Amino acid sequence: MEHSDHHPPAAEPPAAATWAMAAQATLHCLTGCAIGEVLGMVIGTWRGLPDLATVVLSVALAFLFGYALTMRGVLRAGVDFRTALKVALAADTVSIAVMEVLDNAVMLLVPGAMDAGLGSVLFWAALAGSLVTAFVLTTPVNKWLIGRGKGHAVVHRYHH
Repeated sequence: MEHSDHHPPAAEPPAAATWAMAAQATLHCLTGCAIGEVLGMVIGTWRGLPDLATVVLSVALAFLFGYALTMRGVLRAGVDFRTALKVALAADTVSIAVMEVLDNAVMLLVPGAMDAGLGSVLFWAALAGSLVTAFVLTTPVNKWLIGRGKGHAVVHRYHH
């Protein structure tokens, strides 16, 4: 079968979403998100960028890495790039957006965190705390999405 001839698997009725499924989906999403978020914060802080520029860079990289990790798994299922991109967009957009609002809000709300510098415990503690906060508060969102056949439920159709 040609990759471009591959049709998406038939949509199944949404399975009962469990907290374990939601946590696993959130952790998967957080992995790509965290890579981009940390990289953006490190680059922005190292370069002395203004807070807004650092946040924009972090958000852009979080989406890039989040989508890339999802696409990698979907491409392994034998679909073409365009289909994999559509699946990643459907699976991760809401989850990454919620995580990015939360983790950047924490970084901006912790006094001095954005200006603390890379050698500061405050910077790294705030960044770690922001990612934990994002995980805890995004898990219920992912549970809700999976229960409706959305979010990471879309990706699961491509795993055999």
